[in-house]
Amino acid sequence: MATLRKTPILVGSLQRSFASAAQAAKAKPTKTGSISAVGESIAAKGFLRPHKPYSPPKDAAERIRTVAASLQLKSDQLGSLSEKFEFLNACFQELQHGVPNSQVHELLTISDVIAFYQTPVDTTVPLDALKRVELPENLHIQYEYVRFNPETDTKFNGQTAFPKSSTLVTGLKYRGKYQGHEAKRSWP
Repeated sequence: MATLRKTPILVGSLQRSFASAAQAAKAKPTKTGSISAVGESIAAKGFLRPHKPYSPPKDAAERIRTVAASLQLKSDQLGSLSEKFEFLNACFQELQHGVPNSQVHELLTISDVIAFYQTPVDTTVPLDALKRVELPENLHIQYEYVRFNPETDTKFNGQTAFPKSSTLVTGLKYRGKYQGHEAKRSWP
C-alpha cells in the first residue's frame, strides 16, 4: 500500500480543509452527527458507500493510546490541525483503516478516534445479508429471478399477460445473463 508523504502542499490543503470544517462545527452550537448516526443513516438508505470492510482488532483502543503516547499528546483533545493530521495518519499506519473525509470533522478527541476504530464496517448489501439469515418457513426470497421471453418460454405457448410491453435488460452486469425481448407493436 502506498504511504502518505507529508508534503507542504498536502499539509496546507488538509489544514485548510480542517479549518473550514472546524469553522463549520463552531457555527453550529450543538453536535448533530456522530459515528453511529452516520452508520444508521447509511443503513436506512438501503445502499452502501464504497468503503472497505473493516473488523476492529481486540486491542484497537490500546494501540491507539500507544500511538497517542508516542506522539506525546498531552490531553484527550486534538489541538491543532497538524497534530490531528499526524495522529490520524499514525493511526492509519497502525491499523490500516482510514477515516473517511466526511467523518474527519467529527473526531475531536482521542476517545472519538477510539470509538471510530472500534466500529466494524460491513459492506454486505442488505439483500445478500438476507441469504445468511434463517427465514420463516412461509417466507421465500427469489434471489435469481426469471424473466419472460416468448421465444424460450413454452409454458403458455409464448403468450404473455402484457403483450405490448417489452422486457429490456439495461444493466451491463445482467446483459449476458438475461435475454431481453422487444414486444411487437400494432402501430408504427
